[in-house]
Amino acid sequence: MDLNIAGKKALVTGSTAGIGLAIAERLAAEGAEVVITGRSQEKLDAAAERVAQAGRVTAILADPATAAGAATLIEAVPDVDILVNNLGIYEARPFTEIGDEDWHHIFEVNVVSGARLARHYFPRMLAKNWGRIIFIASESALVIPGEMIHYGMTKTAQLAIARGLAEQTRGTGVTVNSVMPGPTRSEGIVDFIRSVVSDKEAPEAEREAAFFSELRPLSLIRRLIEAEEVAAMVAFLASPLAAATNGAAVRTEGGIVPTIA
Repeated sequence: MDLNIAGKKALVTGSTAGIGLAIAERLAAEGAEVVITGRSQEKLDAAAERVAQAGRVTAILADPATAAGAATLIEAVPDVDILVNNLGIYEARPFTEIGDEDWHHIFEVNVVSGARLARHYFPRMLAKNWGRIIFIASESALVIPGEMIHYGMTKTAQLAIARGLAEQTRGTGVTVNSVMPGPTRSEGIVDFIRSVVSDKEAPEAEREAAFFSELRPLSLIRRLIEAEEVAAMVAFLASPLAAATNGAAVRTEGGIVPTIA
């Protein structure tokens, strides 16, 4: 299927690994001119080499989780057609051990980074009457995980920002949506699962099964989602073919979120 995004400029944050990298590769393969970002030059170069095999890519060393990093990125790329706010961090930590600095830090990275970029690019999209902003949230926005309440809070906040922006697109060619992946195979997921399951020394496949049995029992697919599966949904929402989808929180979470949520 031709998604009709050839020639569009797409910015994907947090794009040196995992979901972000898969999104960048998919958009590049669809003909978009993709801008990737990262904090490590080594990882950024490696990601750019991968994306370049699919299509056009520009790599910018910048961290939009800081005001200075966002300014650097915006100066280098003043206009985009597609903004994918994927940058995010997560950790498992008991609620009583989450200090003030932890709350501020995860909010800055997961929420404020995307708000900064949307604040710049959203008015420009409205001015040209076309654009796509997509926040990569999580099923944790609706089914708050007890082992990382601060993370769930940031994902709920992303849904709120996306919906609020979408309300301002009435009658335009701009859409703003969120995508809610479930637990996705990416860097760090093995260590994360080990940290939260009961038997931490079990073989990896058994730990993954235990994770879904013990901590994500509502999952219908009972497996980790592949990053490419999330990327396919994002690419569709970024395309003109998804023009009727606006203000939505689209689920790619394997059935963890109940229908009534």
